[in-house]
Amino acid sequence: MEHVTSADGTIIAFDRLGDGPALIVLGGALCSRAATRPHAAALAAYFQVINVDRRGKGDSGDTPPYAVEREIEDVAALAAAAGGTAALYGHSSGAGLALEAAASGIPLAGLVLHEPPYAPAPDPESAAHTARITELLAQGRREEAVDLHLSGSGLPEEAVAGMHAEPWWPEVVALAHTLPYDYACLGDDLVPTASAGRIRVPTLVIGGGDSPEWMVEVGLRVAEAVPRGRHVVLNGQGHVAAPEVLAPVVAEFLRTT
Repeated sequence: MEHVTSADGTIIAFDRLGDGPALIVLGGALCSRAATRPHAAALAAYFQVINVDRRGKGDSGDTPPYAVEREIEDVAALAAAAGGTAALYGHSSGAGLALEAAASGIPLAGLVLHEPPYAPAPDPESAAHTARITELLAQGRREEAVDLHLSGSGLPEEAVAGMHAEPWWPEVVALAHTLPYDYACLGDDLVPTASAGRIRVPTLVIGGGDSPEWMVEVGLRVAEAVPRGRHVVLNGQGHVAAPEVLAPVVAEFLRTT
């Protein structure tokens, strides 16, 4: 494990895998760098991968109050540690952070956004959903907050209940306090066309052929909003693509850019 110190003094932990051009990997909600390690390991066949514990997760520190701008500073510190510039890969809400980081002007070699979960249309229930999770966390009801997040993401209640018996469940619940961070990275939940329009690096937006149709449509909208955006669908893959399928697609795109 290595670490960098962000602008506000927060320690950000990461693993460095492989050699070659630098690629920073940002996981999504309830994911530490342990969860993203299989994909980081596959990508390490092509890149020097910086597999990150985002702020508040895993071995990284956390300095309140939270702001998306602080996480963008974390990405800048990681890019500096990688030699001054790096490509950036973000999955799910991590893709929302990656988009905002790229829009801020951090020097990047390329950008890959894997199924950022923006809403396809305004949802009047969204604010209430986020407020309820924040309330549960304030009451120390972490497991209930995770359940509500997962069911709100579209998982059937019986599937969520079944996760409670998995050996990794306590590690997921331990990350519950960072759920508001991920929601903040997605802003008002709709595609952030203004931020996307400020991105100047080549950008690949990835969707899964087995993902819900609305998620693929959202990815297309993101790609269209980025001046140098491209969209690709990985057939037979869902929201979490198989590492051996994902890595060559990311490598080919970044190599050609």
